Amino acid sequence: MTIGVLLVDDDPLVRSGLRLMLGAAEDIAVLGEAADGREVPALVAEHRPDVVLMDIRMPGMDGLAATERLRQRDPAPEVMMLTTFHADEHVVRALRAGAAGYVLKDTPPQEIVAAVRRVAAGEPVLSADVTRRLIAQVAGSGRERRQARRRVNALPERERDVALLVGQGRSNAEIAAALYLSVPTVKTHVSRLLAKLDLANRTQLALLVHDAGLLPDEPR
Repeated sequence: MTIGVLLVDDDPLVRSGLRLMLGAAEDIAVLGEAADGREVPALVAEHRPDVVLMDIRMPGMDGLAATERLRQRDPAPEVMMLTTFHADEHVVRALRAGAAGYVLKDTPPQEIVAAVRRVAAGEPVLSADVTRRLIAQVAGSGRERRQARRRVNALPERERDVALLVGQGRSNAEIAAALYLSVPTVKTHVSRLLAKLDLANRTQLALLVHDAGLLPDEPR
């Protein structure tokens, strides 16, 4: 299956480089380009990409606002932020908006290509260690924590177990091994969790678990 990609960046040289890089992969096709977040909805409707590579700072509408609007579509393509900005507030807002990952532009080309494939498959592109460290910095407190904890604790036991392991950054295979389940069964549980909790992807599910403060190394 070919992965359709939309490039969104105000720098034409960056778009050209990405087009060449991704075009060299047999399973990836660049369907279109945009230089402003305001152009994204029409291009998504026209080309129906699987993944949108989104810069943050652009004229008109920045990538964070564009991602927030894009993820409200049904169905919505996966979004991967590809940017020079690594400030925590940018990362956090992007993930809460529904971006499936966050990659810096100085990432080696082969890793960017691999990240696109992972995002298209519904997997987050941040490593488990980076995900845990980042999300732990933004865990909710007070009222937000209580609300998040109620949502997680209301889940059936097996779904709650899966959610907690997603919060630890575990892959589907690792969750399957830990809970003695098949990988397809884990995928079904994750899909059910996202629908039940009205979340865009497993990164947002991990954020919810961290907000709830329910991981072993967090205060209860």
